[in-house]
Amino acid sequence: MPRGRTPRQPTRTGRQDRVARASVRQGQDKLLPARAAERRKSGAHGASARLKASSSPGSRPRGSQQALKGRKKSPGVSRTAPTSGQAYDPLDSNRIAEILKRLDQLYPDVTCALTHTSAWELLVATILSAQSTDVNVNRVTPELFRKYPTIEAFAALEPEQLQPDVRSTGFFRNKSKSVVGAARKIVNDFGGQVPLNMKDLLTLPGVARKTANVVLGTWFKIAEGVVVDTHVTRISRRLELTQNTDPQKIEQDLMHIIPREKWILFAHQIIWHGRKLCYARKPKCVDCLLENICHAADKTWSTVEVHKNAT
Repeated sequence: MPRGRTPRQPTRTGRQDRVARASVRQGQDKLLPARAAERRKSGAHGASARLKASSSPGSRPRGSQQALKGRKKSPGVSRTAPTSGQAYDPLDSNRIAEILKRLDQLYPDVTCALTHTSAWELLVATILSAQSTDVNVNRVTPELFRKYPTIEAFAALEPEQLQPDVRSTGFFRNKSKSVVGAARKIVNDFGGQVPLNMKDLLTLPGVARKTANVVLGTWFKIAEGVVVDTHVTRISRRLELTQNTDPQKIEQDLMHIIPREKWILFAHQIIWHGRKLCYARKPKCVDCLLENICHAADKTWSTVEVHKNAT
């Protein structure tokens, strides 16, 4: 090649590239109708095959089968719906008897957990237990009763004097007024003796049916009603013994289905059951003797179907 001369280079206008792309496009345009017809044919065949597969009994898409196989069953709790035709009555006398029988096995001789040596001490401890725990109240009352050993000693106090002694139980101002007011009422109207009946007990400051039932049932062994506290409310609803939330209505429901001779013990058993196993959160259903006759919706483990309203 002569020195100083370079070979001719292709033009940079892009004309050759446009020509090449146009030829490729023409070839594709010729192929498109044939491919489209082929797709329509295969699509119609696939749709008919899927229709046949879906209409065959017991068939399921492969992906769904694999998903079902890979799905883990929820541990313990059965959510199956009740079988139609099965008659279930939560208040059936046989079921109630079985509940009472199993409670007797679990808690044969339980009683009130509040420490007391007299009806008056039990009355005071029960007033103090509102919005508190029995453990906390039992830490307060021994020193309280040593400091004020009689009803008359409490009656001689002003509520403000009692407040420091019961502060740790909470709502100490209202509780101090109730305890001092009850002491004065008993001294002035009942000769210094705690009343033996519901009507008179309910006239005492700070005393409602729950407190009165505790005193009458635990100390005097008089079954005037059923103690209904937070444990009894929760567990009675879980066991479908009531659908009410008002304590007085719950008490009336329980009084209709529980034999009177069981009213006192039943309340203590349910309260202990709530403390030991049937917690408000995460109850220990796996350890519960009542598990297979309980259909509570918030069970943590179950061998029976659960009922969404049992809570």
